[in-house]
Amino acid sequence: MKSGIHPEYRPVVFQDSSADFSFITRSTIATNETIEWTDGNTYPLYKVEISAASHPFFTGTMKIVDTAGRVERFERRFGRRKNS
Repeated sequence: MKSGIHPEYRPVVFQDSSADFSFITRSTIATNETIEWTDGNTYPLYKVEISAASHPFFTGTMKIVDTAGRVERFERRFGRRKNS
């Protein structure tokens, strides 16, 4: 392998802020934050909006996560969806 052209592949903690759930895996993602994990080591931290702990397919509950205001814009244009 050529040196200096590949990103650093290291353990990273991914934190789902909506479900208070974290997991550690290896990744090349760039991040500036760090967190101390349960093993006492400090790892880079990347915050995600949806993971398996909060996704409706895996949880069976409907939860709208809207960071860009798209749901509100849609509801203003077309009205709220009627539950049957």
